[in-house]
Amino acid sequence: MTAPLSPLPTPDDIVAAHDRIRPHIHRTPVLTCDTLDRKTGARLLFKCENVQKSGAFKARGASNAVFGLDADRAAQGVATHSSGNHGGALAYAAARRGLPCHVVMPRTAPRAKRDAVLGYGASVIDCDPGVVAREAALAEVVARTGAEPVHPFNDARVIAGQATCVLELLEDAGPLDAVVAPIGGGGLVSGTCLALAAMAPETRVYAAEPRNADDAHRSLKAGRLITEDAPDTIADGLRTSMKDLTWQVVSRHVSDVLLASEDEIIAAMMLIWTRMKIVVEPSSAVALAAILNAPEVLAGQRVGVILTGGNVDLDRLPWMTARTGETR
Repeated sequence: MTAPLSPLPTPDDIVAAHDRIRPHIHRTPVLTCDTLDRKTGARLLFKCENVQKSGAFKARGASNAVFGLDADRAAQGVATHSSGNHGGALAYAAARRGLPCHVVMPRTAPRAKRDAVLGYGASVIDCDPGVVAREAALAEVVARTGAEPVHPFNDARVIAGQATCVLELLEDAGPLDAVVAPIGGGGLVSGTCLALAAMAPETRVYAAEPRNADDAHRSLKAGRLITEDAPDTIADGLRTSMKDLTWQVVSRHVSDVLLASEDEIIAAMMLIWTRMKIVVEPSSAVALAAILNAPEVLAGQRVGVILTGGNVDLDRLPWMTARTGETR
């Protein structure tokens, strides 16, 4: 179940979201890496949402949704379904406001992300993997609790909050030729597109996606929304497909969807850890992996790269499981 759809956020909505969430989020740094510049042939400026509150950019959209609720709507709390980062972000924002929070999570969600949701005081409701199972379980939770549903991405409040990420990137990094961000459900990419269309329309947007979960790539090529339920990729945050609001934006504004294989994602994650000395999760590494896989697209350009999150299970790092032959 999702909240009733509302119009796409306006530039004023994005500015208002930034003012609303400012006390509740970090203004994350923009970092560079000469080694990665040489490897890609581009000047890369990394917006480090891996050090954001709750460990991911999702804190922006969740905080905007939670702190934008009036008292009557907030009284019953909030609820969502999530593979991890949105659930943790909503739990964080709800805790800041003192609201109950209920998060439906697939049983396959990484333990670190499940622990984060519980650590913020939210309740976790298990479900089978896949969007159909998640949405059915959420509908039951909302019917039982009366909580306000906050969709992980197909919600104008969430999209406006995510848009604040690129607003800060522009302020700190200056003019950019392009921005690359990972895409799953498309909330971050949609927010990025809307903010850039208003504030830097000459800047192109590229989405980055695992080859194993390439529904956004196929959708853009086909000119229609194509969805996939529970694809198998190490980038657990990108296993969801777009819905009507996010597809509406992506179909109009994204220049292309760049792809990366599972091995390329793992290699890019290792590069970021070793060369930049920061912790990112596989979904974050998809953006760099896609750039490395198609360097000719962005060579010689100033490119913003959004590192979306840093929530990893340290007992099951991808290069460790690859060596031992464990299944993901």
